[in-house]
This record gives sequence, C-alpha cells and structure tokens, in this order.
Amino acid sequence: MSSHSLRSLCALLFTLILVAPTYGGTTTWDGKNDTSRIEVTVVYFVPADRQSLPDWKDRVQYYARRLEQFHAREFGDQSKLTVTVHPEPFVSKETTETLREGDANKIYFRTLSEVDRTLAFAQNKPEERDAFPILLVLSEINWRPLDDFYRLHPEGGKLVFEGNLNQGQHFPGATSGGARAAYLANRGVGWGLVSGDGWRVPYRGTDCVVYHEGCGHTVGLPHPEPGNGSVMSMGQYRGWISESWLDKEQKSRMGWEPASPESLEDKSDEPSLALELFTRFRAIPEPMVPKPNQDVRLKLDWPAGVQVKSLRVRYQTAIDAPWIDVPNVVSAAQPETVSLGRFDREIPISYRVDAELHSGETAEIWGYLQVRSEANQNPLPRRLSDDLFQTRTSVISGDSSDSGDTSDSKVIAPFPANAVDLLSLIDPSHAFTTGEWTKRDGKLESSKGYGVRIELPYTPPAEYRIVAIVEPLDPPDALLFGLRASDKRFAALFNYGKTDVAKSAIENIDNKNVGNQTTFSGNLFKQNQMSQVVVEVRGERVQMSVDGHRIVDWQGDASRLSLSDYWSTPNDQALMLGCYDCRYRFHRITLEPIRGKGSEHVQK
Repeated sequence: MSSHSLRSLCALLFTLILVAPTYGGTTTWDGKNDTSRIEVTVVYFVPADRQSLPDWKDRVQYYARRLEQFHAREFGDQSKLTVTVHPEPFVSKETTETLREGDANKIYFRTLSEVDRTLAFAQNKPEERDAFPILLVLSEINWRPLDDFYRLHPEGGKLVFEGNLNQGQHFPGATSGGARAAYLANRGVGWGLVSGDGWRVPYRGTDCVVYHEGCGHTVGLPHPEPGNGSVMSMGQYRGWISESWLDKEQKSRMGWEPASPESLEDKSDEPSLALELFTRFRAIPEPMVPKPNQDVRLKLDWPAGVQVKSLRVRYQTAIDAPWIDVPNVVSAAQPETVSLGRFDREIPISYRVDAELHSGETAEIWGYLQVRSEANQNPLPRRLSDDLFQTRTSVISGDSSDSGDTSDSKVIAPFPANAVDLLSLIDPSHAFTTGEWTKRDGKLESSKGYGVRIELPYTPPAEYRIVAIVEPLDPPDALLFGLRASDKRFAALFNYGKTDVAKSAIENIDNKNVGNQTTFSGNLFKQNQMSQVVVEVRGERVQMSVDGHRIVDWQGDASRLSLSDYWSTPNDQALMLGCYDCRYRFHRITLEPIRGKGSEHVQK
C-alpha cells in the first residue's frame, strides 16, 4: 500500500471515529430511516374564522422544551431531537366548519395536508437529509365543539363535562379532541396532529400527548402491550411527561443500547442535575379541588440536595386572559409549597411555576385545577367561548326553552334575585360626568382621557357587593369604582399603569394612595377581553376580586378611608365609575345588598 493510500485510509478512519455516535444510531420502528437526529417542526394551526391565542408562542415553546428534555433523558446521545417552532401562526384557508366535515380522521388529513403542502415540507429525498423530519401541528380547535378551559361540550341542550378527572386531577383525553399521527415510511417523514384539548390547556399530562403523537407514532412507535404508564401507553392519564418513560424494549427495537458497565462507572455519564431537576420537579395543588375562598397552594417536589434561588408563580383564569404573577418569597433551600392565592367563585385555573437553582439550573411546570363548591359540580362559564358561541344562552341558565337571538350573549350569568341593576339606572345625558359617556344597546362606554368619571344615581346600603362585567377597549389602564363605607367615600382602583407591574389598591387608606398595604401588582385586564370585577364592602372589611381571584382583602376602621379631590363628584353619597387613559365598556353592573337598604336618586 502506498503512503498516499495509507494516509487516505487513516484520514477516513479518523473521520468515521469523529462522526460516529457514542453508542451507534437509532432508526424508525421499521428500521428504514435513521433517527440518530430528529428535527420536529411545530406549527400552530388557526382556522380562518378564529383568532390566535395571545400567548400561543409561549405555550408552544414550553412543549418544545419538554419534548427535547424528555428525549434527551431517554436516548442520551444516541438520538438527538431538536424542535423548531414555526415563527407565525399558520392561518388556514378553511373555516372551523369546513375543517370539521367528516370524522376525526378527515380533520387530521385535511389539516396536515394543507400545512404540508403550503410549507413544502421535507421535499428532498431521505438520503439527502441530515435528520428525520417530523411535522407536528398543534391545532386551535378540536374535532367537535368543546370549551377545553372549562371542559364542557354541548349535549342535549346543556353543557356537559367532557374530560378525564381522576381523584380531583385533570388529564387530557376528551372525546371531542381527535389527536392523530402517522409514520409515512415511503416519504420518510412523520405527521402529527394534536387538537386543542391535547395542548392548549396545561392539564397534567398534556406534554405526554404532544410527545406521544408528535415524536412517538411519527417514527412508528406502537402502543406497548400490555399497557403501562409509559408515554406511548397510559402516561397522559398519570402525570407529566417528566414522570413517564419509553419502554426499553421499544427503544432497543429502534437500535438504542443501554449504557455499558464501564460507562456506568464513569461519573461523567451520570444524569446531569438539569435532567434530574426535569424529572423530579412537580407542583401539585393543595387541596386538589379547592372551594371558593379557600387558600390554594402548590406542593413542590425537588431532587435531593438542590438549593433554590428563585420561584415565579403565575395563574390564568381564562384561556385568553393575562397571566398574573403571585408574589412569593423563597425562604428555604427547598420550599415545600408556594401560594397560588384564593378564588371567590367556581372557576378553572391554569398555573405555571418557574424555578431557578443557585447552581444555575432552571425548571418549569404548567398545570391546571378547578375551584368547585362541590366535587361533582362543574364550574360554568360567565361568557361563551368561541367554540360554544352558537350554543343557546339557556344552556347556561338551565332553561331548555329556545331563547331566540343570542348574537350578543357572551355575558350570560343571571342576575341574583335581590340585585339592583345599576346600569339600567344610568342616563349619561343627565348624570354628572367628566369626559364623554355613551349608552347604547344597554352597555355603557367611557371616552379615553385622564380622570374620566360618571356619578351613579344610587347610595349603597351599609353592606353590599358590586359585580361588574367590564371590557377595556384600549391597552388597559386604571378602572376605578367610587364606593362608600359607613359615612366615608373611597375608591377601589384596578390595573393602574400600562406595564407588567400594573397596580391595584384601595384609595385612600390613611390618605395613602397606590403603594399602601393593599397594593396588588400584576396585569388584570386584556384589551377587548371581558372580565368580572367584584367589590364587597362589609362593615370594616373591603374585598376586591377579578375573574374569581381575590387581590385585596383589607380590614380596618372605615374612618381611615377617603377619596381624593381628583375623583370627586357633586353628590358624596353616590357611587361613581372612573377611567384613566383607557376606554371601558360596561356590560353589566349590579349591586347586591348584604345588610341595609340602598336608595335611588333622581338624575337631573
């Protein structure tokens, strides 16, 4: 052999050593396609008649990270999975109605075909690719109508619970969902579809569904027999993907090899703290099914020996509502629980917890719970979701008779029997106002300006509760309710400031404005999104809530309360509404007397 040939052979061998995986590569289930590298393209799919979720990318990227972490833990360096999120929502040419024609298989092929064709996905030959390509579509809709945040679908003129509820915990798998996947061996690609129920709301186990359909069936993995708690079997009904696994027998069939005894002795081959944190970190609600006005905490699980630096806790009370931060202070190396707060009515809650260790590792977990008065009593929505908008208003109220036109029936909660309809009493043409106030179709709207206010022709009783359905028409800023306690006038201020740290508080306490001891930080409203605001005045106690979450609970002598001249109106006995640099639409304002009797004024 010539020296040139010898040098060429050595160079070839050296190259093979460098590029060869540590344990050899993996393949699809049939052995035809190399999966030592997998590239998943995730697409957020929105029908032509629907709106994108405001935080869709945040949700999708959460699942992307979970998939990568799980795959790395299960396969090590024998199969590298990377996820790329398509940068914009994929807006379909089809409407929801058109996409839903036929059964769940029809919606699967119709959806995937449109996305594949439009993106010209993986058009090159398999031998020309650097990685096995998977197209994973996360759809905004389900196969059939379903409010997946409340877990309700229309049936027989009622809204009926549909989902998996086991010992108080919610898992994905509603019949209306219809997730599907396939390994297209001839093209050498994978196709996966996860419907809204499988990912939009972070039930415990949604990340299992996304991997099961998007990374399991798409490479040919079947369901193991007999069934077990693995991610390709019953994992989605048992916990997060971090609590699940892939069967060794299935991985071996794909070419995976367990670590050798020699590598087990090598400390560098032990699982990293980051993967250990991924596996062990959990946040479980306590109690699992809280009741209204009950403190809700999250029980945290950690790997042994970690030192926690910080925690961020957030919750959401509607699928398209803002995420609200809950202040928490880390007071132990491994906090056992964190507060989620308390909620004043039956309502679903999504939550998320982000943790950082002093050593730099981070972890995150998303979850879901429902506040219920009774364990078997489902919360009912105060407004219809887009998927149920055509459902009759009577479905919610329990009246099975045809209620006629419901084109404006997203606000559907019935009045309490003894409630005073304050909105019906207001006549902007006769009331004291600053700024411009208009009333049409039974709704009250303010103009945009500073200190815009309107006096309501009503003096409240000694104790009362005000419930309002409000909608900011601009980027949200302050909303104010002028109130009375004993003989003192004061105000409940909501969402002052157009930043991530908007402030809410009682104005004024001991002549102190925002920043006093009642101040709550966090965005409460979203532009063009209706929210329920509740203010309750009982003796020496004032409580403020938004969308079921109590943000202020103050007790003290009413003599400490006052109202600044900035928000004054001529009749200091009357109630008042105020807006600051934001137009607000009021869909409903009711007052429920708790003790005493209020009085109506004549507007002049």
